[in-house]
Amino acid sequence: MLACGAVLLDGWLGEPRRWHPLVGFGWLVTQLEKRLNPPSQQPHARQRLTGALGVVLLVLPPILLIIYAMQRSMWLALALHIYLLYFAIGHRSLRQHGLAVYTALQHGQFQLAQLATSYMVSRDVEAIEPVSATIESVLENGSDSVFGALFWFFIFGGPGALAYRLVNTLDAMWGYQTPRYFYYGWAAARLDDVLNYVPARLTALTYALLGQTRLAWQAWRQQAPLWDSPNAGPVMAAGAGALNVQLGGRARYHGEWHERPRLGTDIAPTKEDIPRALQLVSNGILSWLALAVLLGAITYA
Repeated sequence: MLACGAVLLDGWLGEPRRWHPLVGFGWLVTQLEKRLNPPSQQPHARQRLTGALGVVLLVLPPILLIIYAMQRSMWLALALHIYLLYFAIGHRSLRQHGLAVYTALQHGQFQLAQLATSYMVSRDVEAIEPVSATIESVLENGSDSVFGALFWFFIFGGPGALAYRLVNTLDAMWGYQTPRYFYYGWAAARLDDVLNYVPARLTALTYALLGQTRLAWQAWRQQAPLWDSPNAGPVMAAGAGALNVQLGGRARYHGEWHERPRLGTDIAPTKEDIPRALQLVSNGILSWLALAVLLGAITYA
């Protein structure tokens, strides 16, 4: 029931427009990284060690503080559980970004659609193909921003959802394969991989069961291993198969074209597949919540 309350709160309020906690957290991340990872060349082992230290210093204290606060009052604990999952989930934000691209395409505003898509993906704006890029982002962020947070909430409550979101944010800020972050961001990236391993596969299973199951399973089994990310591969392959569309292919990042494996089927996606992808995520959330309520009722019956 707490998870249902948090999801409803996200649907009602969306992400905070002002005083978002992640803004403050992002500032702390930047300041600490400047001190632990100076531009001067460091041994790779030292960069990995200081990167791991950065993860501990940024994630552990807030988690311990939250656990301490929850022990002070049952009502405070209940409120924090709901708030922390609401904070960790980004379902309404994901829908808003996806629908912004869809609306622009409906009105024939291709460049505006490219710009709206750039808020979801880190590709060069002028080279973005908005339909496939948006669907890819919806499917992948459905795992990262929704189902991953729900999974760790079901396991460890609010502190689990918070820890997951903080590590996910660190990976987003430090997980680049650049000279500055390749070794320093290693711990954040590997921890994010570990935390997403089970949720990503449950997300892929959710997409498969709620879409075209045979195509999703076939794409997951045959194409996911070809993708460079061990967690995004199953999610995007199963999602593409579930929607019966083709994703992947060429994409330009920071001026360089990258040839990515093709995922899904041979059918090129259209703008109408964007709301279908969004609905797939929404149906998945409802399914997870219904299953959680059912399991809770059986457990406490």
